[in-house]
Amino acid sequence: MQAVLRSWGQAFGAQWHPRLLAMSVLPFLLALALWAVLLYLGLQSLIDYLHTLFSEYDGFARSGSILSALGLATLKTVVVPLLAMLALLPLMIVTALIFIGVVAMPLIVRHVGRRHFPTLELRRGGSVLGSIGMALGGMLIFLLLWLLTLPLYAFAPLALLAQALLWGWLTCRVMVYDALADYASVEERRALLRTHRGRLLLIGVVCGSASALPGALWVGGGMALLALPVLAGAAIWLYVLMFIFTGLWFTYYCLEALAQLRTVAPAVTLE
Repeated sequence: MQAVLRSWGQAFGAQWHPRLLAMSVLPFLLALALWAVLLYLGLQSLIDYLHTLFSEYDGFARSGSILSALGLATLKTVVVPLLAMLALLPLMIVTALIFIGVVAMPLIVRHVGRRHFPTLELRRGGSVLGSIGMALGGMLIFLLLWLLTLPLYAFAPLALLAQALLWGWLTCRVMVYDALADYASVEERRALLRTHRGRLLLIGVVCGSASALPGALWVGGGMALLALPVLAGAAIWLYVLMFIFTGLWFTYYCLEALAQLRTVAPAVTLE
């Protein structure tokens, strides 16, 4: 646990470095531009499609009775737009995560490596394509689980807990790969995952819990619909900042663990 807390402190301090703060701008602008176009072109079509499904399968009566039983009858009139937003939210977040992995993580790893691990050898067991593949593969699993947990949004605390756990798993999967892509060989990365999986998942869950907070912006009934462009931009910006901190935390922890691994067994070929 000392290594987890130490790397958290290092990440917190490093996040305020001007270069790292400026680094958040490009992923944010890329994600914002992409989703501004997609929302403009497809949001109304998605709402119309969901409205048709609700009409065909008596969804309005069923959702209305459930919301009334939960004391949320005022949401009956906006249930379809809210579902559309909740369906789009994970796609927005994963988009930000992929842009962070491709644009920011190489710079984060280079920044941390040069300042704190200047003698650590680069063995390049990963690649940009591997990072994208890891993110996309995790995204498919994540989206399936996300859809299964959508009914939990009728009770917001359970929804936020589920979101934190899902993001904990996904951030661990993606960030560990990105943090070690340049410095560790494939065998070293696998060895570190076997040895440190529990602590890496803990970091992911803590960051996933923080990542659940921007999702609360979307659970606001009709007001959320009126402020959709602002809320979408704010959520993407918060996720970009949180992913940069998460990337720093994983990078500090993983590079320290890698340095210790090579110190303990410098001459061992990991297979």
